[in-house]
Amino acid sequence: MMHWILFGPEIYYFLAAILFLGVSMAGRPNPRRDFFTALILAAVGMLVGLATVRSEGVLFFEAYQVDLFSQVFKVLLTMGLFLVICLCSELDGVEAGHHPEFYLLLFVCTLAMMMLVSSVHLLSMYVALELSSYSLYVLVYLRRGRALGLEAGLKYFLVGITASAVMLFGMALLYGTIQATDINAMMRVLPGLTDRPIVVIGLLLTLCGFFFKLAVFPFHFWAPDVYQGAANQVTTYIATASKVAAIAVLIRMVAVTGEGSRYLAQALVTLAIISMTVGNLAAIVQKDLKRLLAYSSIAHAGYVLIGILSMSLDGYGAAIFYALALLVMKFTAFLVVVTVADDGRNLEIGHLAGLHRRSPLLAMALMLAVFGLAGIPPTIGFTGKLLVFTAAMHKGYFALVLIAMINVVISLYYYLLIVKAAYLLEPKEELPILAISPPMKMLTGALVGVMVAAGIFPHHLIELARAAARVLR
Repeated sequence: MMHWILFGPEIYYFLAAILFLGVSMAGRPNPRRDFFTALILAAVGMLVGLATVRSEGVLFFEAYQVDLFSQVFKVLLTMGLFLVICLCSELDGVEAGHHPEFYLLLFVCTLAMMMLVSSVHLLSMYVALELSSYSLYVLVYLRRGRALGLEAGLKYFLVGITASAVMLFGMALLYGTIQATDINAMMRVLPGLTDRPIVVIGLLLTLCGFFFKLAVFPFHFWAPDVYQGAANQVTTYIATASKVAAIAVLIRMVAVTGEGSRYLAQALVTLAIISMTVGNLAAIVQKDLKRLLAYSSIAHAGYVLIGILSMSLDGYGAAIFYALALLVMKFTAFLVVVTVADDGRNLEIGHLAGLHRRSPLLAMALMLAVFGLAGIPPTIGFTGKLLVFTAAMHKGYFALVLIAMINVVISLYYYLLIVKAAYLLEPKEELPILAISPPMKMLTGALVGVMVAAGIFPHHLIELARAAARVLR
């Protein structure tokens, strides 16, 4: 019985997905019913995740590990799903007849990512990654009008299967070299073999599948087109929840090598620098807000890698904290996108003109979100960057931190363009006041509070992140 409790959150999300499978097969669309059903199920799922956060144990012949590390990330995933569903009351970007399938795929994808963060076997990781990826491919395709969604979904699929093929080849190299596919067995063998080129190449190729999820260079090409082509709520989910899962599995895989893989560290340093630089420079010239946020995600993938490549308790803890920060900041930015573009259209930066008069609360939330993404105090984003950079400095990566700081300065330009549009630009024609429901005002206010409070008083969250990271050692 105890083993089933360990698998409780996954069973719950599986049953929720089955429920929406039945609703979709019934063929009687009812958007309001589907929304409230999904909202209640996601809220209960978040409580289930919180209730099991201290669970520990192994399942399925030790291929599945439940510990504080995995459970913290599962809570973040359940939070991400709940927040995204909160934005779906007016799901104009997806045809009403496909709403049950939309929620079905969201729950299936969340289930797959929860399985991904607990998997400690290469094959179970691969299956969970593919299940989450294929769910997202279809979600992108569901965009109303199909032209944008079809193109974006196809690009997402092609880059995804390429990354998966490369990852499988890397897994084969690892298995052929160390004769192990279990993470715990690899931890006993790999630290002594990290100077062998074939081991480093196999590990890097294995990580490619997770680089794709995180939009790390050179697997970042899908991000701008998919962010722009997907429905706004789907883009929100890709920018938040899927990034959390990618960070979790990257941390677990890199932690397998111990602290002595200098070749792997050098490769990750190179990828971090290129991702930060490409993301920030490309974002400067963007007019479409979702494309800008896509390039911002590529840059933040580089910042996350700085924490991971430190290969220390502080570095892994910083990356976990950064995952929470990204979840909150990116969601807040997309909340504004979804609310302003309430008809499901794409939003350009110029469309934010006059936002401070149309909705002072949304304008303030957007300003804090982009300030956090830029790393300006006293936001949660500043604390996240400080932790990541400090961990890298302790490991002697001064030049890397200096390059990262230059990239932070570059990013200030395009983030300030967003704030300028919201507060200083005047719309070409008079626009009505944005009608925001009381629950959405409460949610926006709570996010503002979290971004500021976690930036000023981050102690408990930092300790939780370090406790989760300690499980890996």
